[in-house]
Amino acid sequence: MSTIIADVEVQQKSRRVRRAALSGFFGSALEYYDFIIYGTAAALVFGKVFFSSMEGGAGALASIATFGVAYVARPFGAIFWGHIGDRLGRRLALMLSVGLMGFATFFVGVLPSYETIGMAAPILLVFLRILQGISAGGEVPGSSSLTVEHAPDGKRAFYTAFSMSGMQLGMSLGPLVFLPLAALPQEQLLSWGWRIPFLLSGVLTVVAYLMRRNLEEPEVFKEVREEGKTDSLPIVTLLRYHWKAVLRVLVCSCINVVGSIFNVFTLAYVTQNHGVSSVIMLIAVSVGNIGAAIMAPVVGIWADRFGRRPVYIIGALGASSTLFVLFNAIDSGNVVLLLVAAVLGISLFYSMAIGVGAAYYAEQFPSKVRYTGMAVGLMLGLVAAGFAPTVAQALGAGPSSWQPAVWLCVAVGILGAIAAFAGPETSHKTTRELG
Repeated sequence: MSTIIADVEVQQKSRRVRRAALSGFFGSALEYYDFIIYGTAAALVFGKVFFSSMEGGAGALASIATFGVAYVARPFGAIFWGHIGDRLGRRLALMLSVGLMGFATFFVGVLPSYETIGMAAPILLVFLRILQGISAGGEVPGSSSLTVEHAPDGKRAFYTAFSMSGMQLGMSLGPLVFLPLAALPQEQLLSWGWRIPFLLSGVLTVVAYLMRRNLEEPEVFKEVREEGKTDSLPIVTLLRYHWKAVLRVLVCSCINVVGSIFNVFTLAYVTQNHGVSSVIMLIAVSVGNIGAAIMAPVVGIWADRFGRRPVYIIGALGASSTLFVLFNAIDSGNVVLLLVAAVLGISLFYSMAIGVGAAYYAEQFPSKVRYTGMAVGLMLGLVAAGFAPTVAQALGAGPSSWQPAVWLCVAVGILGAIAAFAGPETSHKTTRELG
């Protein structure tokens, strides 16, 4: 009888962790589909739709700048969702955050242009982008915290990697849905074509919300809450006792600058410079991100077997340095080399850096501040990623205008590698040993 009960408990735990991983995958895919279609539209059309009153390249620069606004909002979202997640539960925070993202994205899709409502258009666009940023501040940290606490010891990186896999899939779906739209006549693309990807988000949001309703809270978090060990202000406890871990996550997460340059800056670069077409670049972006989505669980297996730190360090250094090859391929119009660089730099190396992050960042903190800790550290680091395309756009001039962007990526890769090397290795610890 006891054996049967034990088997049932094992099956229930296995079902809970699979459900958590699947929810993390689809939720992150939706959140980052919403997030990246904004970046794609900002690079391709928003300068002409919402900033048409600006002359020359000013409209394009303003459009790209609105992409970075969400990254400023993310740390505030991190504190908000972290407070809810560490006080009231991971499930509630994840349900609300995905709903907010879907709401904001859908209304971007129905927003009138500058020619229709004047200055109200860019103002409302920025407001909705801020809502996207607040929402994104809770997605990956929440799903990672939930899955880490559900996952069996020795497989935490594998299961949590599905959140990062979903994130990369969402990033690839964004450019993919723009591929047929980019082939539309310019007038149709600017009037209605660009809106389709945003309107699709409404349907996807309902699916993700329903999936999250069926999630269960992890046992380790239930124990913390039942024993009255939750903090009234998790952010205060975090900054008082765990600031070093926050700083480590912040520096390591700056590797997302590579993804931001690859997903956004390259599209703006090819529209203003000779080389490959925007359609070819969209294909390369999609190929790189789809490859990263496939590789993320494999990276999780490597991180469980060989450790979090070596996988991250190799990925960070490899991803940043491969961008030299990618931009040379763009300038020379070498499509084959461009695709090879996208697969090697993003699908392999970049996926190593971000794939291990879902588990490694969450494991830096005890359960009572895990959601807040990962959210604040990760989102502060992502501020750099958000403004990287704007900085690169502003600094660039002439045929080598990509070089400031690439050297910035190399710098964050080196700093991230140093931070990971100096931090603790968590792969051998049990979930309860993490706190």
